[in-house]
Amino acid sequence: MRALYLLAAYLAAPLHAGLLMWRSRCQRSQWRRFGERFGLGPAVPGRPVWIHAASVGEVQIAAVLVKGLRERFPGTPVLLTAFTPTGIGRAQALSPSVATRCLPYDLPGSVRRFLDRVQPRLAIMLETELWPNFYRQCRRKGVPLVIASARLSARSARRYRLLGALVREALATATVAAQSAADAERFVSIGADSERVHVIGNLKFDFTPPADIDGRGKRLRARYAANRPLWVAGSTHEGEEQAVLTAHRRLREVHPQALLVLAPRHPSRFAEVGALLGARGIEFVSHSRAAAAQAAGSAEVLLLDTLGELLDFYAAADAAFVGGSLVPVGGHNLLEPASLGVPLLSGPHQFNAAEIARLLTERGGAVIVHNAAEMAVCLSAWLSDAGARHRIGAIARAVVEENRGALQRLLRLLEPMMSLPRPGPHSS
Repeated sequence: MRALYLLAAYLAAPLHAGLLMWRSRCQRSQWRRFGERFGLGPAVPGRPVWIHAASVGEVQIAAVLVKGLRERFPGTPVLLTAFTPTGIGRAQALSPSVATRCLPYDLPGSVRRFLDRVQPRLAIMLETELWPNFYRQCRRKGVPLVIASARLSARSARRYRLLGALVREALATATVAAQSAADAERFVSIGADSERVHVIGNLKFDFTPPADIDGRGKRLRARYAANRPLWVAGSTHEGEEQAVLTAHRRLREVHPQALLVLAPRHPSRFAEVGALLGARGIEFVSHSRAAAAQAAGSAEVLLLDTLGELLDFYAAADAAFVGGSLVPVGGHNLLEPASLGVPLLSGPHQFNAAEIARLLTERGGAVIVHNAAEMAVCLSAWLSDAGARHRIGAIARAVVEENRGALQRLLRLLEPMMSLPRPGPHSS
């Protein structure tokens, strides 16, 4: 099985590298970091804590963890890696003092070069990142490895069990800090040592909005929708924008001044979604092109085609739909709008964070919708009843507050690992 995995990795790496080179014609930042995909790059001083966040969603969790590490272990350097270009962009924006790298391909040589240059005192993988060669080399080089806020769906567990000894070897000495008891059981079922598996909860609940978020939301509201209802469809995917736009058209039959802020998940789709709006004859404004004093005017839709501002628009909104959920992507972060007291809609596909969705919907802080008609009905009712909006939003915020604490439990788990002596000479 290990030989088959290595063969697949060696075949996949040049294909992905070729794709990056092709894209770098328009996105030069991808070319500048190209060598990092093969473990190259300068040394990182100070034996950092290395945190890997696969993409944008995990980078948001990493921000919570970085803040906690700085408070508990001041002066300890941090290296943050991501795999997707969007994730790297968000990682760079996290803090000037946090070093960032692209995660190298999971090839033996790339992994060794990366670890030799970084020499981490501790490796933390967020959520569900299982890379056999990385895990193997961390064990050989004496680097403690933790899967933090770990989650594993039943479907993923079945797939990993097919890899047999390869996954069992990777997890042999890893510490698993699971989100729930069910996640913990699934990690044990694929080979994790039960003595090293702990239930700490979900780090996403420990997300705290910036102190000035209310002011930022009010400024956006005054700029674009001072006297209009405003709702946000955040992190949408192909196949969801059509439903959102149909719902918005129906909503405007009851609330003709309603403004939709439409935020596609991936920057590569901004132009595509803009073309969709044009093809439907929808009057829209692109946020990136709006002059500082420009309002939305009579536009039906504001296309959010910038990165890092979705949270601000959630703070400006009367209600929000969180995407990746009407299509089988698994759902995106419900807790950002929930932490701001914004009433939530989401679709039925919630396998990325099923427990969060369950808590919010069972308590009444979120509603699951299956199509444009259901979305329009719910939005129309909320925009007609400010009291209901505030009550539902307060429930959503309360769910977040009641489930905080995973960060402190994780930091207590990490504390003895942070004081381990420097590993001996690196082996190959």
